[in-house]
Amino acid sequence: MAGRLFLQIPGPTNLPERVQRAMDQALINHRGQEFATLTKKIMPRLKQIFRTQEGTPIIFPSSGSGAWESCLVNTLSPGDPVLAFSIGQFSGDWAKAARAHGYKVDLVELPWGSAISEDLAYEKLAADKGKTYKAVLTIHNETSTGVSTDVKAMRAALDRAKHPALLLVDTISGLASIDLRCDEWGVDVAVAGSQKGLLLPPGLGVLCVSNKALKAMESAQSPRYYFDWAPMIERNRAGIFPYTPVTQLLYGMDVALDMLLDEGLDAIFKRHHRLAEGVRRAVKAWGLSTVALKPENASNVLTAVYLPQGHDADALIALTENQLNLALGAGLGPLAGRAFRIGHLGWLNELEVLATLSGVELGMKSLGVPCTLGSGVAACQQWFLESKAG
Repeated sequence: MAGRLFLQIPGPTNLPERVQRAMDQALINHRGQEFATLTKKIMPRLKQIFRTQEGTPIIFPSSGSGAWESCLVNTLSPGDPVLAFSIGQFSGDWAKAARAHGYKVDLVELPWGSAISEDLAYEKLAADKGKTYKAVLTIHNETSTGVSTDVKAMRAALDRAKHPALLLVDTISGLASIDLRCDEWGVDVAVAGSQKGLLLPPGLGVLCVSNKALKAMESAQSPRYYFDWAPMIERNRAGIFPYTPVTQLLYGMDVALDMLLDEGLDAIFKRHHRLAEGVRRAVKAWGLSTVALKPENASNVLTAVYLPQGHDADALIALTENQLNLALGAGLGPLAGRAFRIGHLGWLNELEVLATLSGVELGMKSLGVPCTLGSGVAACQQWFLESKAG
């Protein structure tokens, strides 16, 4: 099919050409000085992305799920009580990963489309009179529903309850797309992946670990080898890894970090909000509803959209990909066939968003979904003009 693929799933995201070119070079000795220099150059800038001075960044050759596991086994011991909240597919899966390792997970299940509120978190923490919870699992951005959770409010809930539990945050689809301040918000471990806001292909699990979490590592009794932080931190001081790293992705990360810091995190967050609001206005113009139940919790990373009853979202996804070269995210779990997801994160601009919305409209019209061609595009265009003027 002529033209480029519009990869508008919520990750992996489109790769900037500069990052692709950076990775297109010969392999080097991963025990040599050239590689050590690259590692030592990456780590301080990665700390800037996590907005931390005290935290320690750690990079594993893995997916975000591997970073989940690393977070858990380095901070907890089998049988430790853990508080977790399920608001969608991935927050629920993280809780399952914790249970698989033998931790006692107190899981609070909320309707898909909800966010975790400070008051609910406080109620659960305050009720834990013996302060038995060792950690609270929080998802920064639930990719299955298009809902973001206020991480600062989660820290406030812990502080109000005077609870010592670790705050463990999945920011796999949030990092470098929506605001996260590890030091200021008291995040003990932030877990991310390379394939979303970091502008890279899949393959790297990225963490930021606080001093409190490093202290917890010293007494944590969970079995670990590959995902052990201690040898990673020790070897990284010399610029190397305990085992073979993904050299080409680190070449790409070197350039991606430059791009992110050159644009500036605040500018990136503002751009993501602007693009996301344009998509939300298009959805409203179509007469459809988002999975996110409250506008204030709607994600600036992606928008999950319900189709009217009687229409198949999977058919829309298949049509746009096969006929228009537009890849949309599928509905997961109970949203399968009912909703589709538009990713609007990463290296993305206004014209790409407008083209995506145009493709969605063509797809819906072709399938008989009630939709006035151009309505969503026009609403998004109007917002872009207004927000630029503002």
